[in-house]
Amino acid sequence: MELAYIPSPSRGVLYLGPVPLRGYAFCIIIGVFVAVWLGNKRWIARGGRAGTVADIAVWAVPFGLIGGRLYHVITDYELYFSEGRNWVDAFKVWEGGLGIWGAIALGAVGAWIGCRRRGIPLPAYADAVAPGIALAQAIGRWGNWFNQELYGRPTDLPWAVEITSSTDGRMPGTYHPTFLYESLWCIGVAVLVIWADRRFKLGHGRAFALYVAAYCAGRFWIEYMRVDDAHHILGLRLNNWTALFVFLLAVVYLVLSARKRPGREEAVEPGVSDGDGDAGSDSVDLEKGEDKDSESVEPSGKAEEKSEAEAEAEDGDRAESVEKS
Repeated sequence: MELAYIPSPSRGVLYLGPVPLRGYAFCIIIGVFVAVWLGNKRWIARGGRAGTVADIAVWAVPFGLIGGRLYHVITDYELYFSEGRNWVDAFKVWEGGLGIWGAIALGAVGAWIGCRRRGIPLPAYADAVAPGIALAQAIGRWGNWFNQELYGRPTDLPWAVEITSSTDGRMPGTYHPTFLYESLWCIGVAVLVIWADRRFKLGHGRAFALYVAAYCAGRFWIEYMRVDDAHHILGLRLNNWTALFVFLLAVVYLVLSARKRPGREEAVEPGVSDGDGDAGSDSVDLEKGEDKDSESVEPSGKAEEKSEAEAEAEDGDRAESVEKS
């Protein structure tokens, strides 16, 4: 007998008249807003303009959604292209199925386009939005709860999640809430990145690399607990291998970047930097210098005029003395 468990919603969609309100979509949208909000605060603190993060997100978010969906459809193609399946379902993003690996990869392409249009270094932008992305994932994972998906092994722990749906091979019962585990882990990752960034002044993409490495470490053991169908390679789920590979890449980048480009960027956005203030002070000094020069020239000119007058007076005195003589 279960003393306690996390109940699942009876359905993941509510209708406001003819308009469907889907819990999964709401979680994604809220996550995006949180990521942009926190990223904007961090970008301003780094010396950037307000609104820049949102402007670049206009490119990054659509690319990320497409990339996340592509990764899911490619790695779980049998859900859409096998016998008895309808390939049109591959376009139904609101029903769930976004791979974070594809979302980050293609989202980075969109961010690169947005950064390039504004002359902003992509690593600096990535550092600013890294904790926000982790929080967006933490919120987005609750969409899996609305859809009763991506749970772990059966358990009778008090925080088990109750699955009531029997569609797509589900077996009603109580299971490890891996969506909750990942959500809490992502919150911890966001806190870690914010702390490390303040403590060590991470720059040139290292805050983002830390986020990637920390997320992959958690995703590896959480993925290992899941029981949903997945492709396996050498006994491990495909996403386990992906997490391991991306983790190693992030660690290598952290080490090499720290050696080649220590410290943090002095300027992150053109036209908004301490250098502009220095330039202004230089121009003022130059103007003052010009004034000083003109002042220094003026007395010398007066001295020359004075010496000429004295010479004329002396000549006059000599002429008078000659006449008298």
